[in-house]
Amino acid sequence: MNHQKTLEVYNLLLPGDEVELKHEVKIGFKRWLTTTTGTVVRKERRRHGLHHRRNHDDKVFSDLIVLRRESGELTTVSLDEFSELRCLTVTQAS
Repeated sequence: MNHQKTLEVYNLLLPGDEVELKHEVKIGFKRWLTTTTGTVVRKERRRHGLHHRRNHDDKVFSDLIVLRRESGELTTVSLDEFSELRCLTVTQAS
């Protein structure tokens, strides 16, 4: 799946949708491939300043999804160009 398709799925997400996100966790020089599944609580675009190529006005944004995992735990995952997002069930828009 390419990044454009992941963004298309992201744009259609609604709270209550079940999703699966394949992504890379990086800490220092170590990397782990992992899959996170859960129910969408909300999605947002968050501004931050941690980026290796900053804009001239220092505004950098990340697309985030807040998920409720099966255990009830809330987790926030950010999308990057290597993330693969798949919707498992779709909530009807009211």
